[in-house]
Amino acid sequence: MTDAIIVNVGSLLARRALAGGNELDLLAVFCESCRQNGILLGRAVAFMGTLHPIYEERAFRWDWKEPVESISEYEADQLLSADSWRRSALFHLAQTGDTEVRRRIGFGDRLDFSGLEALAASGHTDFIAFACRFGKDVVVGDMNCFYSYFTTVAPNGFSEAELADLRILVPQLALASRAAALTGITRTVASVYLGEDAAREVLSGEIVRGHASRIDAVVWYSDLEGFTRLSDISDPDEIIPLLNDYSDAVISSVHEADGNVLKLIGDGTLAIFRAGTVGDACRSALQAYYRLRSKIPVLNARRQIEGRPVTDVYLGLHLGEVFYGNIGSRDRLDFTVVGRTVNEAARIAGLCHEHSANMLMSSKFVTALGRDSTIETASIGRHVLRGVTKPMELFALAF
Repeated sequence: MTDAIIVNVGSLLARRALAGGNELDLLAVFCESCRQNGILLGRAVAFMGTLHPIYEERAFRWDWKEPVESISEYEADQLLSADSWRRSALFHLAQTGDTEVRRRIGFGDRLDFSGLEALAASGHTDFIAFACRFGKDVVVGDMNCFYSYFTTVAPNGFSEAELADLRILVPQLALASRAAALTGITRTVASVYLGEDAAREVLSGEIVRGHASRIDAVVWYSDLEGFTRLSDISDPDEIIPLLNDYSDAVISSVHEADGNVLKLIGDGTLAIFRAGTVGDACRSALQAYYRLRSKIPVLNARRQIEGRPVTDVYLGLHLGEVFYGNIGSRDRLDFTVVGRTVNEAARIAGLCHEHSANMLMSSKFVTALGRDSTIETASIGRHVLRGVTKPMELFALAF
């Protein structure tokens, strides 16, 4: 390639990254541009760590014969236990600290890395792998290096000029891919810690301290039954797995019914529902409750087989105005809901044990449900909630 072409390829990568292209798009653009400019790439794989609650590594593959690129995501245990990974050129670079390794697989070089025999058999003639390491001050999670390998199907393999071009261009691909990955990480971290709805608000620029909106919402407040007692009598190592198991049941149920989980408070979960009309939001909250009730017996049966403590979830459902937005200090903000409705929902949930119910609803919530032949409720009377002066009529589902 001429210097002008190298600049053009780098510029194309930059423009695609600025336009929001993901890592897979960038790899395809890079490889196709190389082929158009004389480097007959046959296959390319890019591999980079990430910051994700489940996946620690992501791999992307491009092949000149395949119209659709593939993506793979690996959990740490999966990757470390994979024999093919431990025998790969990329693992070799990770272990040795080298920046590149080459095998002229069509010209008698040893086929000592996983996959090389298959590549040689399918007509690839040359192989080179690179490691573009990031400085320690810019490492995010496990994203500390961009690993990649490239093959060619050219009869004479890579020329020295082509290798020189790749050594210039691959770091640009690494930089563009890192920028794209950081965008994805930002969205993931925001969604995981704030909830999808709050994350959208924050990432759209709603981060000014004290900026909150008044909204009408269904408020879900749930807790684990007897958690304090379980904490006292259970092995300390069992507490986090217990919280994870039941939190997963609650959160997945809320999300499946289009609700948004805003906060985990110890063993408690605060969520809101705002979909459609107020009645729609109430029905969505009940749908989440029904989903949760179907999951708890299955979860408890599994935990009992494993010899682990079991519990149940109780919750309060309420409807009203809340303040939704940024609340906190200059140095620490929380994007959440606050207000009387939230406090009352927590108090309603606290009465479940007293009335042998795993869910109680406010009269405002039941009224908003409207007439629905599939939902029958029964009043349990008027109750004075702690910190609330006016008695409130509460309802349970009638079975």
